Amino acid sequence: MDIVESLFDIQVQDPPEEDFSSIDLTWTKFGTAEHHDEVALIPYARVDSFIIGECSNVECPTRFHIERGRKRSRGSLKEYKDDEYLEYRLYWCSFGPENYGEGGGVLPSRKYRLNTRNRAARPQSMRGCTCHFVVKRLYARPSLALLIYNDRRHVNKSGFICHGPLDRDAIGPGAKKIPYICNEIQQQTMSMIYLGIPEESVLEKHIEGIQRYCGSDAKVNSLASQYVQKLGMIIRRSTHELDLDDQASIRLWVDRNKKSIFFYQDSSETDPFILGIQTEWQLQQMIRFGHRSLIAADSTFGIKRLKYPLCTLLVFDSRQHALPVAWVVTRSSAKPDVTKWMKSLLDRARSIEPGWKISGFLIDDAAAEIDPIREIFCCPLLFSLWRVRRSWLRNIVKKCTNIKIQREIFKRLGNILYSIWDGADPFVNLEVLIQDFVDQTAFIEYFKASWMPKLAMWLSTMRALPLASQEASGAIEAYHVKLKTKLFDDSHLGALQRVDWLVHKLTTELHSSYWLDRYADESDSFQNVKDEYIASTSWHRAMQIPNSAVTLGDKEHLFARVSSQKDSSLTHLVWNPGSEFAFCDCAWSMQGNICKHVVKVNMICANNEGYQPSMSFQSLREVLMNLWTKPMDDSVELDLSVAWTHNMLDQIKQLVELSSSDDIGAVVNNLPLKWVSKKGRTSVGIPSSTLALPSSSKSSTVHKKNRKRKRLSRLR
Repeated sequence: MDIVESLFDIQVQDPPEEDFSSIDLTWTKFGTAEHHDEVALIPYARVDSFIIGECSNVECPTRFHIERGRKRSRGSLKEYKDDEYLEYRLYWCSFGPENYGEGGGVLPSRKYRLNTRNRAARPQSMRGCTCHFVVKRLYARPSLALLIYNDRRHVNKSGFICHGPLDRDAIGPGAKKIPYICNEIQQQTMSMIYLGIPEESVLEKHIEGIQRYCGSDAKVNSLASQYVQKLGMIIRRSTHELDLDDQASIRLWVDRNKKSIFFYQDSSETDPFILGIQTEWQLQQMIRFGHRSLIAADSTFGIKRLKYPLCTLLVFDSRQHALPVAWVVTRSSAKPDVTKWMKSLLDRARSIEPGWKISGFLIDDAAAEIDPIREIFCCPLLFSLWRVRRSWLRNIVKKCTNIKIQREIFKRLGNILYSIWDGADPFVNLEVLIQDFVDQTAFIEYFKASWMPKLAMWLSTMRALPLASQEASGAIEAYHVKLKTKLFDDSHLGALQRVDWLVHKLTTELHSSYWLDRYADESDSFQNVKDEYIASTSWHRAMQIPNSAVTLGDKEHLFARVSSQKDSSLTHLVWNPGSEFAFCDCAWSMQGNICKHVVKVNMICANNEGYQPSMSFQSLREVLMNLWTKPMDDSVELDLSVAWTHNMLDQIKQLVELSSSDDIGAVVNNLPLKWVSKKGRTSVGIPSSTLALPSSSKSSTVHKKNRKRKRLSRLR
């Protein structure tokens, strides 16, 4: 086969079949004699048809997932070759690339055969398959896609077939006669079993999944039933205690689950215990939802009941629900220790997506170390008051029996926090509150012991950092409540002091719950799971309450009424409307949570005059006013302050314009041109060769750099 050096010499192929595969295409060697690839050109619109055809391989049925992807915007390149990409995606067989085999023998995940009549089901689906290909949407011709097939055979590095009917080393009943289960179906089945869904429903969904690959067949259904039963038995018999000693048990778990760990430091005389957990799915979600967005921390869970407190890092998904993307188990909050695991987490994300960056980090603890966040993530910080609100409300309800007193104390505590923007002294107001409610001994003693020593620190943090919105605070609280429900079940009280139990619960039940929530939402399946997931935050539940169900009170704005949607005769009373410290008499609020009635009332009050703005709005206004304040007549500080203020105002204006526009293209066209890399501004789709200096040394240097650009074949 001759080597072609220009894509314009390769013919575009468009097979007539609805779905087609690599055997339906003619492949051409493209590149140079030293480095070349087998390629084919097809219309970009037929890429999905090609992928479906490749998945339907009779000998090795599989699915291909996107291992890596990159994008460029039109006009971002000043000079480009004919094979430069506008979009780049690396597709890899779902049976790889975890285990590559050892010496061409049995793969590491099955080092021995079971000498029993009922052999164990396939341990896992990562078989070390090296089959992968690249799809490049061409920069010069966006309507075409360049297919680069790096390895068409479904074999491991030893050259042995590692999955499908021809895999002679397969273990399990009839494993050589039916296609294996891909990661998605396996995770779906495991999640349903962990969540306690009846076996009949699990089997039904499992069969629906595998029938997408091999069709309906009685033998397949029978073997699928055996698989579900065996998997359920394995999960029920699994235990967190790999060793009687907790420390030895967690070491064994770490050795067996290295791909789910981003940082591990065993305890010693000089170093504290730190365990950072992040599964591959969580890493994908962090990259997907965390890029140019927010990361939040639920930072001190279980500080009194667990052996080591748990810190959870959260992102906000497509519905603005809090999604856990990493867990850190440690007692240390010292700056050097926090720096270690934060840097390791960021390095892991950037190893997959080099340009990954967050836009803000949301903390909920005034005592948290913020220097590592600023130094490592290089982003602004926000502060959430959900933990303060929840702690105060729970203890007021618990320690004060009169509901009128509960309302008044909660309102007065909220006013103390609001006073930091009114110019009043919050500690003077606090002394007045203590004197007025001196007869509420239980609560006053609790407040003096738990909050008085650190209240100045919390108020200082509120002044220094912008405050998070009620939607974000409600999402974090919803995760916290779900985590508490999963972990602090009465049946687990004896295991709270074991780290291996905590890790087991996080990586099985909790992980499966969130995986199934996201899968149900994105695939529009498991309707009950999807509905519960959507309604899991107070903000989304409040959106279902019509405005007509809310009745604001008298002119003094003391209370508001919210009619129940389930029982028309029931009305909930919300005191102190318009404030984050509003008090509702519903059962959910009386447990210390942000309820849907408070959120809905605050939404209505935000659009009515006479109600004070939210804390997050007052905090933002304070930041802008501080930047806008003239530091000194005709000083450099004045220039810097004005520059920052206008920069923030421009960003806010663009966000408002983007959220209110129906045509995103019009918004993008109005954005100013930007410098990209070290190249000049370009016109969309037109190489700016007229701007180059044709005979200068600088021009030849740029040309040499382009010639040295690595080809994809070097990255194999």
